[in-house]
Parts: sequence; structure tokens; C-alpha cells
Amino acid sequence: MKKKITIYSALVSVGLLLSTGCTKDFSKLNTDPTAFSATNFDPNYLLTTAQLDYTGSQDFSYDTWRANLIYSSTLIQGFATSIGYWAGDKYLLNNTDYTAAYWESPGGGDGAYSEQVKQIVDVLTTTDGKPQYNNLHQIARITKALIFERITDLYGDVPYSEAGQGFYKKILFPKYDAQKDIYNDLIAELKDATAKLDPKGDIPSGDAIYHGNIAQWQRFGNSLLLRVGMRLVKVDPTTAKAVAASVVGKTMIDGDDAFVKNDATGGRPTVNRVSQVLLGGPENQYVKWSQTFIDILQGKTKHTDPVAAIPDPRLAVISVTKANIGVTGGDNNPADQKGQPNGYDLSGTAGLDISSAPGYTTLDAYSNPSTNLIGLGAPTFIFTYGESELLLADAAERFGVGGDAATHYKQGVEAAMTYLKQYNASATISLADADKYITANPYVAGETGLKMINTQIWELTNTMLDFYESWANWRRTGYPVLTPVNYPGNVTGGTIPRRFPYPLYEASSNPTNYTAAHNAVPGGDGLAGRVWWDSK
Repeated sequence: MKKKITIYSALVSVGLLLSTGCTKDFSKLNTDPTAFSATNFDPNYLLTTAQLDYTGSQDFSYDTWRANLIYSSTLIQGFATSIGYWAGDKYLLNNTDYTAAYWESPGGGDGAYSEQVKQIVDVLTTTDGKPQYNNLHQIARITKALIFERITDLYGDVPYSEAGQGFYKKILFPKYDAQKDIYNDLIAELKDATAKLDPKGDIPSGDAIYHGNIAQWQRFGNSLLLRVGMRLVKVDPTTAKAVAASVVGKTMIDGDDAFVKNDATGGRPTVNRVSQVLLGGPENQYVKWSQTFIDILQGKTKHTDPVAAIPDPRLAVISVTKANIGVTGGDNNPADQKGQPNGYDLSGTAGLDISSAPGYTTLDAYSNPSTNLIGLGAPTFIFTYGESELLLADAAERFGVGGDAATHYKQGVEAAMTYLKQYNASATISLADADKYITANPYVAGETGLKMINTQIWELTNTMLDFYESWANWRRTGYPVLTPVNYPGNVTGGTIPRRFPYPLYEASSNPTNYTAAHNAVPGGDGLAGRVWWDSK
């Protein structure tokens, strides 16, 4: 079922206005009774703002451009580009603002802490203990877990328990919580918040994802809990197994895909942030699908082990050659798709310039994402039923919980292909075509099964253009097996980056807490360091 979400620009404008002033004194004293205050303020507006900002910064996609695209998309070999400032697949470090972008832009503002954390803490604080806002409060708790899962997955130990408390508790220098503690709290919060959702209670009007559908939020909460739990398979498999077992039969079903429906005519707050970046130059000419990605979809490599017997039907609807991004036309024949190898530039230097790449003919011969996926009004996907089913397949294969791995795998792959129609009717893949692919490439139990499951998660999250999640799941599992590049001057010793280093300005703005966290990073506070759940 396709959810149609209309986001009125007036509502968004009010939400954004409130978000910038959310730490103002809400005291009844000396307050204009016609102005917003604790007695007449509707916290639904800030839920809308937090959810929209999770899909990308208000400041011309500042975080999406740098953290999701320049770094995550290329280092995980979803995209490739020869643009010099796209440092991700060259393993070069720009810590002045690029890897810091998701945390906060230089000088403050336009990052997750100011645009997401601050707002969601305001929602939680202003709804706490108020029965009329019970469901809004629980949805905000789930949204907070969603927000912090990404922040801690990118950086490791981060401000969590004291974050966003500058006004309420006068905490101006929040401590960095250990990622282990953050994950334990995320699990506890998701369990409790999901259990306290009441289908007979309030219907939050500011919910831009499910429009206050409480049953869908219950299933979303359990699927997010599954993902959080399964992150721990390397460092705490006992907890991972227990969490997976606890949500069996309670996770997302077909029709539960979580996304924000954007509106290309509604102004900057509602546009698709990835598209906003890729439709501009030079990105629209030089950003291509990676050779690794296209080769796997075509069944050319053993990354999947076994090699796909027939090409993936997604190729025909997500990829096109001989047309810049955003330009209709071009060639979408699956056999003609050709991914660009990662780690090349436009320097003109032999061996480094893209023209030196094996098999190079022209840049137009490389595949880029088609107009089926790219558009200012395209939806921004947050979590899909397909990913939830593939995580259940992983849990079933790895721990023997939740039923048959092959069944969950089949349902996950079907959903990972058929969901694309929600981007655009032209991206429709029939269930018959999905099943034809699955039949030709049957599930194989054991370690091969885990490779197949997690390669499919990589493929799915790449098509969702959620490269944060693609990178996180690859770090969790190691699948698909990726061959790193060894670009001259890289800072990782030719290994794929594992985390973002802390922003340099934290050393001056929160020095004591920053220094302790900086010194505690396994492997050092750089691109080659590791977050806690990836440390074994």
C-alpha cells in the first residue's frame, strides 16, 4: 500500500520557526498569551521538523551531500565518482567539515544535534507525563532512537544522555556516552516505547511518516529494535539473539515501508535531499553507480558467492547510461549497464585519471541512477519491510530464531524489488519477475546464506540511497566482500573506512569530554578507527 503524505508548507514553516526557538523560556510569566507557550504550544510541529531533518539538513542538504554521498556512498561502493572533492572512495580525510557534517556544520547549526536532537528532546520534554500526548511521546522516543542509532553508528561514543539539555538542565558541555551504554538504552527505550503505544489513544497530527497510524508505529518500533539488536552480533551475540527472538511476529508487514513523501513544489523543507545534490553540477555529470554494484546486479562477480545465475531485474529501472542524472532518455538495457570503478580522479595523471581505468571508453558509458529514483519530489525512504525481513533472515540463519531463513530471505528480496514502484510507477518490478530471480538464484544455508542476505541488504539500502545504513550493515557483517582501493595519500593504509572521526571543533567547544572520547577510540580517532560494535 502506498502511503500518500501531504506536507503543507505552512505547517513546515511553523515547525521550522519553532525549532529555531525551542530553547526559549516557556514560563507563563511575562508571556504574551497569544504567543506559543507551554500551555498552548503543540509539540506535533517539532515532531514534523525532527522527522524531516532526519531525511536531510535544511541547509541545502549539507549533511546529505557530505556524509551520505561524498563519503558513505563511495566508500561502501554504491556510487563512484572522479570529482576531486568526493574523498570517500579515495579514503582521504576532510575533517574540517565533511566528516563532521552530520554532527554539526562549522560554527554550529545544520547538523543532527541542532536540527534533530534538539527538536526531539523538546517534543519529549513537553509531552512527558501528559496523557493526551501519550502516543506522540512514544513515537518521539522511537524517533529519538532512530536519530541516535545513526549518530552513534557514524562516530561511536557520542553525547546522548545529556544531549539537547542546554536549556532544560543547563548542560552546556554534554558528556560522551559509551556506545555500549547507548545501545543498551536504545534497546530498552524501543521496547518500552513500543509497548506503551495505544491504538485507542491520541493520533499525532505532526507525524510525517505514518500519519499517526499507531499499528504501523508498533511494527516499525519492533523492526527498528531488531536492527539495533542485530548490530551487536560481533560484540554481544547473546543480546542480539534475545532481541531478535523478542520481536518475532511483531515486525513490519508489506505496506509498512517508512518514508517521507516529498513535494518538489513545496520549498526546501520538503524536497528529496539526495536528489537536490545530484541534480546539480558537476554531480549530475560525474556521479555514477559503482562497478562493484553494477557487477553484482549483473551477476558478473563472486562477491555474492554464488554468482547470480540471471541479472537482477532492478537493473532496468534504477540505472541508465548515456544521460546525465535527471535527464530523461538514455539506455536502460541491463546488458549495457557499466559501473565506474572506485578510486579514480580527473587529475590527468596516468593510473589515477578515470581515463586510465580498465575498459574506459567515455564517462557517458558509465551507469548513473535513473530518473525513476532521482527527483526533488521523490520519497525519502527511512526503513522498509524488505530490510526488516532480511534482518529476520539473518537472525534465523545465524541464531535459529524467528522461523525459516529461506522464507524470510524470499520475502525480503521480493519486497526489496517491488517497493521501487513507490518511487515512480516506471520503476515497477512485478512479483513474478522477482520470484523468477529468486528461483534462478536459490537461497543456500550457512555462511553462504549470510553472504546472500547481507548482500541483498546492501543492494536494497543502496537503491534507497541510504548509504549510511549500507555502510553500517557492511561493517556489521563484512558482506558483500569489497575490494578496497589504494589511492595515493589515503589515511587508512588502503583499507575501507570504519567510522567518522570526531569534529575538530569539539576539541575547543567541549574539550574535556571530547579528549576522553578521542583517546578511547579503538584504532584511533580517524577513518580507520572503529566503533564499539565493530571492534571485534
